[in-house]
Amino acid sequence: MKYLRRFVWFLAFRLTAAALILGLAVCAFYYAMNLTNVQIVLKDGLARRAQVVMRMEDGQELTKYFQQTYLERDAALLAAEQGTSPYQNYTIRGIDHRIDLGFTWIWPWDDTARVDVTERLPHIDGRIKGSKAEEAVAAGGPSAVYPPAWASARYRVTLVKESGRWMIKSMTLLENLTE
Repeated sequence: MKYLRRFVWFLAFRLTAAALILGLAVCAFYYAMNLTNVQIVLKDGLARRAQVVMRMEDGQELTKYFQQTYLERDAALLAAEQGTSPYQNYTIRGIDHRIDLGFTWIWPWDDTARVDVTERLPHIDGRIKGSKAEEAVAAGGPSAVYPPAWASARYRVTLVKESGRWMIKSMTLLENLTE
């Protein structure tokens, strides 16, 4: 009887330890999966948003990254759509889009995530459209032929999980950054 009791305790301890290790491994896997998906949505979504604002692309692809309610109220996207964007008279060939993500913790069962993001575009490759060049030089000097600088900023981004996909729900401006 003494040996049976020792064996049962030995077996119970080993099964409990194995269950804990397996549970930690599953949590670590889902945390890594969610964090990677959030990072990809943020990097690709914010880069696509900047390209749409600069009229390099149309806005059809943005629904892969942003909720429709956000797209309807984003001031930069609305300005580009209405033709009042500061990049309207420029031909943009390329951008150097950079974001820095703050730390976030996403439990496997979470369907909402908040991330602090710093967005910068240190270089915009483009020139003013030919017909507007003389007007721009007369109004703003020789540097007006190049596109205006992008306003670097820090945002708090809220993402939600819908149908197994992470989507950007809102972006709240925390501060404008000076380069």
